[in-house]
Parts: sequence; C-alpha cells; structure tokens
Amino acid sequence: MRSRSAVTEPRWAQALLILGALGFLLAFLLLPLVLVFAEALRGGWQVFAEAVTEADAWSAARLTLIVTGIVVPLNLLFGVAAAWAISKHQFRGKRWLVTLIDLPFAVSPVVAGLIYVLIFGAQGWAYSLIDEGWHASLPLFGEFTVQLPKIIFALPGIVLATVFVTFPFIARELMPLMEQQGTDEELAALSLGASGWQTFWRVTLPNIRWALLYGVLLCSARAMGEFGAVSVVSGHIRGRTNTLPLHVEILYNEYQYSAAFAAASLLVLSALVTLALKTWLEWRHSEALAASHRH
Repeated sequence: MRSRSAVTEPRWAQALLILGALGFLLAFLLLPLVLVFAEALRGGWQVFAEAVTEADAWSAARLTLIVTGIVVPLNLLFGVAAAWAISKHQFRGKRWLVTLIDLPFAVSPVVAGLIYVLIFGAQGWAYSLIDEGWHASLPLFGEFTVQLPKIIFALPGIVLATVFVTFPFIARELMPLMEQQGTDEELAALSLGASGWQTFWRVTLPNIRWALLYGVLLCSARAMGEFGAVSVVSGHIRGRTNTLPLHVEILYNEYQYSAAFAAASLLVLSALVTLALKTWLEWRHSEALAASHRH
C-alpha cells in the first residue's frame, strides 16, 4: 500500500521552495566562500604564500591561537562547573546564574569591550591597581604591593573580552543534557563508596563527553573569529595586539585586497574544519547531541 505524504503542497510549490532554499544558500553562503578563495588566489600562489607568511600575518595568527588556547580551557572549566551546579543542585539564585550565562547573547561584543576599557583603561576606576598597585602591610609578610599587569591594549584585555563573549557556549551545551540525565547514576556511585572526583570522572564525564567536545568546537570557532570586543580593547597594534580578524580589517582598509582575502581564507579554513568536525560529531553521536539540545 502506498504511504501518504504528510506534505499537502503541490509538487511545483515544493520544487519552488527547494530551489529558493538552495538559491539562498548559494547566494549568501557558498558564493561568498568561493569569492574569498578566488580573491585570495587572484595574484597567484606566490602572492598568497607571501601574504600569509609575512611577519604581521604570522603574528596575528599566533596571537589568535594563543588567545583561543587560553580562552577555551577557561570556558571549559567554567562551563562544566556551571552546568554541574545548575543541573545537579538546587540553590538560591539559580535563575540569576542562568540569566548571567545568557548575558553575552544579549549584549553587543562592542559594549563588552567598552566595559573593560571603562574599568581598566587610563580613566577607569581600576587603573590605579595597574599604574601604582595596591600597597598593604601584614605582620608576617611586611609591606607588599599588589599590581595588576597591563590589560587594555595587551593580551590580558583580549583574553578577557574573548572570554566574555564565548563563555555561554560550553555551559549551554551541557546544561540540558545533564538536567535530562538527572542524578540517579551519581547517587548510585556515591552509595557504592565512590568519592566525588571518582563519580565525576567515571560517571558524569563519560555521559557528557560528546556534548562537551561539541561545545568546545563552538567555543573555539567563536574565539578565533571574534572581532567586536577584541577591536575595542586591542588598540590595533600591528604585530602585537592584532588578531586575524583585525589584521584582515587593517589590510582591507589599506586597499591590500589580495593580502586581506588571503588572511581571511585562513579564518574560512578554520571555520570549515570546525564545521566538518561538528558534522561528524552530529552524525557519529546524534542521540547524545540531540539530547543536549532538548530544552
């Protein structure tokens, strides 16, 4: 017996919708990606190689990887701790914590960068801790000074701004999954004599490992491509505080189009690698990841 389709639209309407979706993807996604690589290679492979290996580009790529390498582990620790606290425990202020985790989704990255400038900039209220430090005296330790490193127009500011815009990604991937799993397995492990760390490493972590890796991929991609917040706090110092997105902007403003697109192609390649890993995870562990997206 022939099964009936749940779609009631005529075939011409279905074909029109499919063609419209494919046309949209072609015009707004695939075509721009092709144009990036076409412009990057317009001058030839030698020009492309020189653009991606010159000192400023290499410094920007290295800084981007350094920032990502710092930000992702920090967000990993925060995301696991926050998801654990929210999904496994009941406490006062739980709703406020969830709201704060979602805050970077609502606040513009430029505003986030400006907040750090207002706090740690030359006119900020915490600048005295950077310029002069905090002097104190203790009976056993004598006089000492606590002084913060330079934050604005330096690596710490870039890291802080990137952490702010990326910290929801891992926590938001883990929270629904851990809430769905409940606490039965952890309680069973504790009742059998396992310690808290043993319960986490042998029970909780294996159950969330694929959602955790998925969140790490999303966090890494966002960290490498962040522009707005980093642009505000970096100072655009070539060879020192420019990440790859900022390097692309500077080259484009200087009408060095081939070099700009060559640097942009590195970001596109990293995005494509992240997308490929994300697709593989969704295919290989679809059930666990689908559970992590149920709210």
